[in-house]
Amino acid sequence: MTDTFDEQVISEFRARGGVVSGLQDLSLLLLHRFGAKSGSERVTPLAFWSVSDNAVAVLASNRGAPRHPDWYYNLVAHPTTTVEIGAEVWSVRARVAAPEERRKMTDRLVTELGAARREPAEQLRAERQAQLRRIRDLAGVTT
Repeated sequence: MTDTFDEQVISEFRARGGVVSGLQDLSLLLLHRFGAKSGSERVTPLAFWSVSDNAVAVLASNRGAPRHPDWYYNLVAHPTTTVEIGAEVWSVRARVAAPEERRKMTDRLVTELGAARREPAEQLRAERQAQLRRIRDLAGVTT
């Protein structure tokens, strides 16, 4: 089930080619995912960070909760999916970032988020390691 805020974000994202009021400072994508148990398709808006010309990373922080978000488990069960970035749809395959890769990306995110967002960024180093999902095979996406 999608909450009302997510529904509004998804609607505006699609109507404005990936731009959402109040979230302009974030790079957003829409993750299409299939329920790990139900198999039902869902769409989740997520912030992403470019990793390379053909890969992005999304953070499964779940706002600091002790459990990963549902979409994380959905990607573990069904890693091949699609994402919408801007007005384009891409076929992708997700994977969990390797420990060293995760450390480097976490350091980069903490730096990029800056002092205003330092506390939430530092949650990346919390006891429950927020998992970075690397989504790749974005042929043609420019960063």
